[in-house]
Amino acid sequence: MRAMVPWLLVTLFTVSMVSACGAAPREPELRSELLRMLDRDQAFRTMEAPEAQWRRVEEANTLRMKQIVDAYGWPGWSLVGEDGATAAWALVQHSDFDLEFQRKGLALMRKAVGEGDAEPSELAFLEDRVRVAEGRPQVYGTQWEMSPEGEWRPRTPIENEARVDERRAEAGMKPLREYLRELRNVAG
Repeated sequence: MRAMVPWLLVTLFTVSMVSACGAAPREPELRSELLRMLDRDQAFRTMEAPEAQWRRVEEANTLRMKQIVDAYGWPGWSLVGEDGATAAWALVQHSDFDLEFQRKGLALMRKAVGEGDAEPSELAFLEDRVRVAEGRPQVYGTQWEMSPEGEWRPRTPIENEARVDERRAEAGMKPLREYLRELRNVAG
């Protein structure tokens, strides 16, 4: 499980780049809860945190996210604001022990993006995360890990890599080479 930590830096980096929403969310208490859940998630996503504790936090967050999704559907911008929606996305993305739930979240998030209620670049990350878990090629090249030699490599191959930057641009993302440069800078 510790091998997962380097590629989690990608998610942390993305979450830190999203700004808070200016419009008031319909469910401010839910927004606050999601932000607290994400804070707890991030506190345990370190090399120092015991894996058992990390897993307990992830499982508790996944259980609560399932309840939220069942009650509200996808927690999009209109419901919980941009920062609350980003927290929801990150929590679903980190539900690695429950691929079926990630798939459900992916379907709901696709719909929300289509309705202009969620961030396309976050959807791209979740799409790749699910594909990697399924052992399939990535579409956007968002999921990377450190090789035993200390080099960054994609967790699964990138589908039609020659056109990855076109797909990234459509999702509002930087070209892959810039993303990798930032990833290397964040990691150290």
